Amino acid sequence: MSPNCLILILSFVYFNSFSQNFIEKPEYKNLFAEYKVQGSFVLYDLEKNKYTCYNKAQLDSGFLPASTYKIFNSLVGIETEVIPDENYVIKWDGVKRSYELWNKDTDLKTAYKNSTYWYYQELARRVGEEKMKSYVTKAQYGNMNSSGGIDQFWLRGNLRITPLQQIEILKKLYENNLPFSERTFSIVKKIMIEEDTLGYVLRAKTGWADQPGLDIGWYVGYIEKNNKVYIFATCIQCSDTTNSNFAKSRKLITRKILAQLNIIPEL
Repeated sequence: MSPNCLILILSFVYFNSFSQNFIEKPEYKNLFAEYKVQGSFVLYDLEKNKYTCYNKAQLDSGFLPASTYKIFNSLVGIETEVIPDENYVIKWDGVKRSYELWNKDTDLKTAYKNSTYWYYQELARRVGEEKMKSYVTKAQYGNMNSSGGIDQFWLRGNLRITPLQQIEILKKLYENNLPFSERTFSIVKKIMIEEDTLGYVLRAKTGWADQPGLDIGWYVGYIEKNNKVYIFATCIQCSDTTNSNFAKSRKLITRKILAQLNIIPEL
């Protein structure tokens, strides 16, 4: 058998194996249409090594990570000892911003919860371009392009991440398989908790970015339930910047899908 023939066979086997791991749900289109947005959804079942998705064609498309990068930014900030822990306060710079909760001195856990972007911009500046680039590269975060300004590259710079890459980063986070210490993982996983009930724990982050002519929305995270782990990434897009459903639809679409999959209860 020739080498080229062997390569073709192996490629065919890999492609079919990879495809069989995906369950496509075209019916989820109705949920996106309900909120007048386009986009994709992907869920990874860690135990079964299976994906459930809508709009599979978009899962390899790169978008600005926006505030979902706060997960990684938190890891880097703590690991480099720029901040010691989740209680570290950075003084407000006095600039009035549209969201009142941003206009005060803030610690890491609160900045994560309220998506206080100036806190994370200052955190990134203190880390510095060289160290930040090093961690982005070592972790293979998205396209690994941290150019465009140390306090801007995830908001309007050149960093891009696909829905499947979001899943991979979150999987590595869950497994403590990124270039950070156990202590760093523990602190960041704690601030990521959005819900902690008797039935499950949800860790997550939203994101919202403006790409030319398009709003990009994210909701990513993972759920631990009955000793199982489900990692998800929802990415929505909308060219109508007046769409009042946009902000809330990131979570609502995700939660409705997760409820249909019997992972979390209905709203």
